[in-house]
Amino acid sequence: MTATRDTTAPAATGVHADRPALLEVDGLTVRFRLRDAVVHAVTDLSLTVRPGELLAVVGESGCGKSVLAHALLGLLPGNATVTGRALLRPPGGESVDLVGCTERRLARTVRGRAVGLVPQSPATALTPVRTGRHLLAETLRAHGHTRRDAPAAAERVAADVGLLPADLDRYPHELSGGMAQRLATALALAPDPPLLLADEPTTGLDRPLVDHTLDLLRRRCDTGAAVLLITHDLAAARRVADTVAVMYASRIVEHRPTEAIFAAPAHPYTAGLLDALPDRAFRPVPGHPPMLTDLPAGCAFAPRCGRASDVCATPPAVGAASGSGQVACHHPLTAGATA
Repeated sequence: MTATRDTTAPAATGVHADRPALLEVDGLTVRFRLRDAVVHAVTDLSLTVRPGELLAVVGESGCGKSVLAHALLGLLPGNATVTGRALLRPPGGESVDLVGCTERRLARTVRGRAVGLVPQSPATALTPVRTGRHLLAETLRAHGHTRRDAPAAAERVAADVGLLPADLDRYPHELSGGMAQRLATALALAPDPPLLLADEPTTGLDRPLVDHTLDLLRRRCDTGAAVLLITHDLAAARRVADTVAVMYASRIVEHRPTEAIFAAPAHPYTAGLLDALPDRAFRPVPGHPPMLTDLPAGCAFAPRCGRASDVCATPPAVGAASGSGQVACHHPLTAGATA
């Protein structure tokens, strides 16, 4: 049965507002120090995810989407500096600030258990000397299944993502890119974490399997879990997300209900992304994103924006947009939007 998003749900930051936040990110900033430069990967990012919510983070490649996911799980390289706060409140568990969390605690109580990750490059994340069946059974045993019931549970989880029993007996190098992606998704889902970070989970899949995977994520939210979906696929976001956060040059520039964004985008960059869709104007956003080592002092989108003015030389504040939600723009498109 195909899962569908309930478009009558409370909008924007009010989605499931009666529930306490599962993840609350405030001022998250990530910098990578190179020999002769600093990469501004994520800048002053704030968002909230509640149980039952599917939040999609979209934007062009290189804007910082994947860095966000890895920062939350402490998976960044040694030259990264992370500041801000990311408070995780797992059901029935103790709250933890993921930014200040020790590696020991992340490994023992957060990764896999409280927060699952579907990696963007599954082929490099899978242990090469173990079959998919071994990997799944081992994961299930680590999270409470007995040695006796783990094999049957592994096949059930694999079936959920579209893998056949015979597929589980292959080693990672024997799997196609799409099969490796489905195995990585199964490994993330097996422990049934309350929060799932899905980083481009439909990479390498054909359209029926893309829809199958998206509907699987949607069903998790419909049963009370939460999903942070990182994707460049706007059609995927529209299909399943409650809310959409649009990232540009390390910052969130618009965060609003899915239907509101697709019906009337407030930020010129969001409008440009939508105009690039084949079923719309099929017109690319003009120009190129700035280098993250050389961001302008003001609005980073101004050089590509037809609405830019002198005021755009200063950073835009985050304000309310019509239809609820937020937009960071001096000249928002939507009637009634303020900056």
